[in-house]
Amino acid sequence: MAVSRTRRLLRLGLVAALTAAALAGGVATASAASVPFTSVVPAPASAVPASGVSYTLGSGVAISADVAAIGDQLATTLRRSTGYAIPVHTPPSGTDGVRLLLSGAPDSVGDQGYQLDVTASGVVVRARQAAGLFAGVQTLLQLLPPAAQGATTAAGPWVLAGGRITDQPRFGYRGAMLDVARHFFSVAQVERYVDQLARYKVNTLHLHLADDQGWRIVINGWERLATYGGSTQTGGGPGGYYTQADYAAIVAYAQARYITVVPEIDMPGHTNAALASYAELNCDGKARPLYTGTDVGFSSLCTSKEITYTFLDAVIGQLAALTPGKYLHIGGDEAQSTKPADYKTFMNRVQQITASHGKSALAWHDVVNATPAAGTVAQFWDTTTSNSAVATAARNGTKLVLSPANHAYLDMKYTSSSPIGQDWAGLVEVKKAYDWNPGAYLSGVAESAVSGVEAPLWTETVTTSADVEYLAFPRLAAIAELGWSPQSTHDWTAFSKRLAAQGPLWKLLGLKYYKSPQVPWPAGS
Repeated sequence: MAVSRTRRLLRLGLVAALTAAALAGGVATASAASVPFTSVVPAPASAVPASGVSYTLGSGVAISADVAAIGDQLATTLRRSTGYAIPVHTPPSGTDGVRLLLSGAPDSVGDQGYQLDVTASGVVVRARQAAGLFAGVQTLLQLLPPAAQGATTAAGPWVLAGGRITDQPRFGYRGAMLDVARHFFSVAQVERYVDQLARYKVNTLHLHLADDQGWRIVINGWERLATYGGSTQTGGGPGGYYTQADYAAIVAYAQARYITVVPEIDMPGHTNAALASYAELNCDGKARPLYTGTDVGFSSLCTSKEITYTFLDAVIGQLAALTPGKYLHIGGDEAQSTKPADYKTFMNRVQQITASHGKSALAWHDVVNATPAAGTVAQFWDTTTSNSAVATAARNGTKLVLSPANHAYLDMKYTSSSPIGQDWAGLVEVKKAYDWNPGAYLSGVAESAVSGVEAPLWTETVTTSADVEYLAFPRLAAIAELGWSPQSTHDWTAFSKRLAAQGPLWKLLGLKYYKSPQVPWPAGS
């Protein structure tokens, strides 16, 4: 066992940092400390250091890129921190110090993976698709000192340890959800969160756009949903909503960072904001009062009225037109006020409406109590590890996204003394967020049925970006690693050290993270 353990540590690159010194054009020597491969989160599938080799970004460094936008993003980041000019060449030049290429990557990396080589002469990131190239750049940035991602010029040196990383995700779907319905968050706030997600190779942003407390997206022909239904939030306050142009801006911003937006309109429950906006959506024809509390399960669209489906066709159709991704989320959870037979009929029909607009449905796992359509994905959110209906659906072809609330819900408190958050699913410290296996979590569900993982953040107690960051970090990094890294790399002690290495970067970026006592944060983080 000792020999096996040693080999594993070597394969993951758990070795002392290599060294280098900064020379003007970017060449290798040996004296300034570089960042070890062990700092990378999520853990790469394979990281093999090259002893005695390093590369230093010097003032004459240039970037070559097969994808100009990715090269420009990297250059923009490094220009701020280094003060260097850093030209970007497209098509690539064979002599540039950093090359980002859509050629030469092994087939094993798939569409989202990459190969990164640091040699004495430069850095080469290779991928088969642009998403993989972007992922490789996120790793490259982590291999530089934290100051390389800062907003102000620093002295350097900008040293990368030599070696090769060959990396690809375990799961294709790696998501985070932000609830903007309970409390509204502006376009700029959502974009800030997108930047934080991209850094850890999260590729899906699930936006919870409507709930009892607020409706957050303009629907043409049904404008009162936003102007009235979006006029409040949990605890009161002004609420807010996105115009369709606002939503399109979020989608485009995320796309530029290889993150797909999945919009959610929860239904048939969690719909009081809609029921307050339009009386005809209620079975008795009477509008409900706006709601600012936190109870669930009391609201329901009138599933027997045709106007309900006319309404949903408009909502789903307009969101489908604005959303380039494959999925729309149709909710389906906590529908206690909808009779089971009506729920089944309703969810089956809404899945058909979604398909008619060229999309597949994502839904909370309660959808298995209806008839999941071909292509529908069920998102598991419960605190159990056994659900016979979910397991049966999985065996029948329904794919799952796993978000067990007692591990993956970022709105749970860390400890009983956490100033914000909830505790209905238990207290979730970072170790608990990390210590589960998505591929073997649900009884009777094979790993092949799991599309990926998602970390939801509900906002009943969350009002600011600082609140989002406190609850999301460091746990979001843990869920991101479960989605990306192979199970063979899963080790809490090693992860806690790699997580600790993110602390100085988070402090530099002004990220208001929770300094968990379970993590050995370095001084100054």
